[in-house]
Amino acid sequence: MASEDELIAARRRHVEKLMEAGGRPFPNGFEADEEARREVVAIANDPERCAALPMEGELPEDARSYPLYGRVIAKRGPFLVIKTPHGNAQALVRPDLLSEAQAAEYKTVDLADHVAVRGPLLRTRTGALTVKATHYEHLSKALLPPPDKWHGLSDVEKRYRERYVDLFANPAAAQVFRARSLIVSRMRHFLEARDFMEVETPILHSLLGGATARPFRTHHNALDIPLYLRVAPELYLKRLVVGGLDRVFEVARTFRNEGVSTRHNPEFTLIELYQAYATYEDLMDLTEALLRDCDAAVREHFPELSEERSVDLQADFARVTMREAIVASLDVERPDGPEARLAQALSAQIVHEAPALKQACDAVMSELDDALRAALSHCQSYGARISVLFEHLAEPQLSALYRNADGEKALPVFVTEHPVEVSPLARRNDEDERFVDRFELFIEEREIANAFSELNDPDDQAERFHQQMADRERGDEEAMEFDADYIRALQHGMPPTAGLGIGVDRVVMLLCGQPSIRDVLLFPLLKPEK
Repeated sequence: MASEDELIAARRRHVEKLMEAGGRPFPNGFEADEEARREVVAIANDPERCAALPMEGELPEDARSYPLYGRVIAKRGPFLVIKTPHGNAQALVRPDLLSEAQAAEYKTVDLADHVAVRGPLLRTRTGALTVKATHYEHLSKALLPPPDKWHGLSDVEKRYRERYVDLFANPAAAQVFRARSLIVSRMRHFLEARDFMEVETPILHSLLGGATARPFRTHHNALDIPLYLRVAPELYLKRLVVGGLDRVFEVARTFRNEGVSTRHNPEFTLIELYQAYATYEDLMDLTEALLRDCDAAVREHFPELSEERSVDLQADFARVTMREAIVASLDVERPDGPEARLAQALSAQIVHEAPALKQACDAVMSELDDALRAALSHCQSYGARISVLFEHLAEPQLSALYRNADGEKALPVFVTEHPVEVSPLARRNDEDERFVDRFELFIEEREIANAFSELNDPDDQAERFHQQMADRERGDEEAMEFDADYIRALQHGMPPTAGLGIGVDRVVMLLCGQPSIRDVLLFPLLKPEK
C-alpha cells in the first residue's frame, strides 16, 4: 500500500500532466446549472424514473444533454461517482467520446477532485442512471487523498478539527448540519408568524450583565476601554421592549469563559426572545409549541436522525416546582454515597421549612463529599439551599421521575419557582417573595431553555444589582456589574414582560440524537495542534 507521501507525489505529477495538456489545476469561470444538476440527482435516486431511461443503444439523436458536477468519490472502470449537495450520481466517461484536450484532462483525475461532465441520461444494465459524458471538464485538484478510501473519517478529534473532511467523508455528519439549518429556520418562521421581530444587539459589552457567567475580556484600543464578549443579549433586548418593540428575538452568538464538555462550548448560540404583556406561563406554552414544530420538521425531512428517541415531545410537558421535584427525588433509590445520605436526612416537610432544612443539611455535612459540602456550606439562605438540593438530588433524576402515559419515554420537564438568590433579573412571585416567576426546561437532564417574568421594578432591580456587586467583591467572578443605564431604561417604564432563552445547540443535539455538543457545532473549540 502506498504511503500518504507517495499518494501526494502522484497527485502532484497529475497536476504537471494536466498543465502539459493545456489545463489548469484550479481553473475559474465554470457556468453552473443548479436546477438541472438537482434534476439529475433526483432521477438517480428514483427507481421508477431510472427505469424509464433508455439504454445506451436506444438513445435518440436529439436526446437532451444534462450537467453533473461535484467531487469524485469513486472511480470504477469508465464510471465516475460524483458527490453533490443533493446526493450522488454517476457518469460514464470514455476518452473516445471526448475531445483530445478533454481526454488528456480526464487521464489526470484523482479521487476527491472536482469535475464536471455533460451528456444524455442513460440506464445501465443494473438499472442505475448514468450521464454519458460527451463533455468533460476539470474544476479543481485535490492534492491530499481522501480518508480511508471514502470509508469515513473515524478519529473523533480529527473529525472535529478537520470538519471540512468530515462533511464530505461522513454523509451522516453533513445531515446533522443540514438539520440544524432547518431547525433554526423553523424557529425563525415560528416566531415571525407570531409577530416577533428579529433584531441584532451588541456582542461587545462595556459591562458584565444579562447572566451570571464568567466572561471573555478584551480591550478596545481607540477608546481605551475594557470590553466583554457578551454572556447574554438580555439587557439590550429588554431595552427594546422599553422602547416599544413589544415582541423581539435574536439568534445570538454568546460567549462564556467556562469549561468544555459534551454539553458546553465557550461559544454557543441562543435564541432569546421577549414578549410584552405576557408572563412566564405564556412562554411555557410557546416553548412547548415551538419544540414540537421543530420536532415535526426534523421527523419529516430527516427521519433517520429521529428514529430512536428516549423522550416524548408530543405528550404534554411536565410542570413542577423546584421544591416538588426535590421532594419527588427523595424516594429515588441511589447507590450509597453523599447524595443518598443527604436525601435520607430530608422529608417533604423539611424541604418546605427553612430552619428545618438548614438543620438537616448541617447534620449530615461531615458525611458529604468535598463538592457537595462546599456547595452547601456557601449557602447563606433557604433559597440557595433549595437551588443546591435541586441540582444534586432532583436534576439527575428528572427523566426517571416524569414519564409519559405508558411509562416508556421521559417527558420534558418545566421546573418553576426558582429562588430569588439565583434569579437576579426575574420578577418575584406575588405569593412567596423568596421565589421568582421563572422556569427552566429540562430534557434528558439537559437544560434546554430558561425563562421568567421580567423584573420591571427599577428599585428592586437596582437593589439586586447592588447584591450582585457585593458578590463580586467577595470573589464571585460570574456576578453582574451595576448597569445604571439599564436602571434608567426601567425608570422610563417597561410593560409586564416575559423573556425566554433557548439553547440552539442543545435543541439540535436533542432532535438529531447527538450525544455531544461538538457533534452539532461545525467548528467546536479545540486545543491548538502541537
